[in-house]
Amino acid sequence: MTALTANAHEFWIDPEEYQVPAGQTVTANLRNGENFVGGSLAWFDHWRVRSEARLDEVTPLEGRSGDFPAISHEPMGEGLLRLVHQTNVDLLTYKEPAKFQRFLDHKDLDASALPDLAYPFREGYARYTKALVAVGHGAGQDDVAGLEIEFVAQKNPYVEDVSAGLPVVLIYQDAPRADAQVEVFEKAPDGEVTISLLRTDAQGVVLVPVQAGHTYLLDSVVLRLPDAALAAEKDIAWETLWAALTFQMPE
Repeated sequence: MTALTANAHEFWIDPEEYQVPAGQTVTANLRNGENFVGGSLAWFDHWRVRSEARLDEVTPLEGRSGDFPAISHEPMGEGLLRLVHQTNVDLLTYKEPAKFQRFLDHKDLDASALPDLAYPFREGYARYTKALVAVGHGAGQDDVAGLEIEFVAQKNPYVEDVSAGLPVVLIYQDAPRADAQVEVFEKAPDGEVTISLLRTDAQGVVLVPVQAGHTYLLDSVVLRLPDAALAAEKDIAWETLWAALTFQMPE
């Protein structure tokens, strides 16, 4: 694992508690920032495409504009709760080639399919993020939520033996995404953050080393040409899709 300094902003679901007793409300912040540190964003309906809690059933998450924390949910039952949040397409303008190249290098993205770009130009980006929370006994399995890009944990970090690492598959357009960079943000109980790079194997699986009491954010990005309708609507030259997964290892 190679340590490095992040150059791009991540977006993630940050539960206020990752393990909660049965019957307790689950609250979580939506955060945007770097190095697993970021500001809390309020709930706004117009900024989301999809938000749900997945336990025995799928429950849409609702909120009022300006809510902090953004997510508040009362699970019906106990087990492994999966929080899902997908944003709509937001915009970013690149004014200089050097900054764009730093982003490509950091996220290991291939821009060879993009047309020659005249600066400034705009990117469209969307976030597809999940969080794993143990409610009560915490038993259960992560599942495919049907996001265009998403991480799916192959074991339950709260109740299964993951001493050899937590296997996680990265799925893009309903298929495993092989040989993709996965950035791992690991936060120790004292708040120190280590940032590392891994890659998925031929089956789209990455084995994430984990430590008791540490909190994790996984991040991976796809860069692609937008379809003609989106390009015209948003006036963008390209788009990125960001997958994120957060969880915490028990003490």
